[in-house]
Amino acid sequence: MAEKTSDGPMDARRFAALADAYGSALHRWPPAEQAAAILFAETDEGRAVLRRAGRLDAMLDRHRVEAPGAALHRTIAASAATQVRQSRRRRFWWLGFGLAGVGLAGAVAGLALVAVVSPDMQPDHYVMDANATSFGDAGPDADPYEEDL
Repeated sequence: MAEKTSDGPMDARRFAALADAYGSALHRWPPAEQAAAILFAETDEGRAVLRRAGRLDAMLDRHRVEAPGAALHRTIAASAATQVRQSRRRRFWWLGFGLAGVGLAGAVAGLALVAVVSPDMQPDHYVMDANATSFGDAGPDADPYEEDL
């Protein structure tokens, strides 16, 4: 976000906003604001704002974050190992599905090729079905008036 620069003397509201953002050390403030801030800091209101910002700076400087314990390290390492195992297992299953899909596609392509390439040939022998007997056809469409033997 672009900083608003002051062309003239700084007002108390702008000085307080900069002190809240950058602290009580004026050398940390934006260079375009430092000259006007130094002049305003010499006023009673400026000194009060800088004292309040200085107390906040001191409180923030005293704050320390403890180093993570060994239990947290173990938990993170175990979680990472579990994630790696699950990722490998997922990859193995997807590889199996892919191979099965390729095999199925090959079988379908082979069936289609056999159906297209093989000629329609009539068999040279008669295959008996359930309605045929050695004496003739006994199906529902058989001729009921056959010769008596």
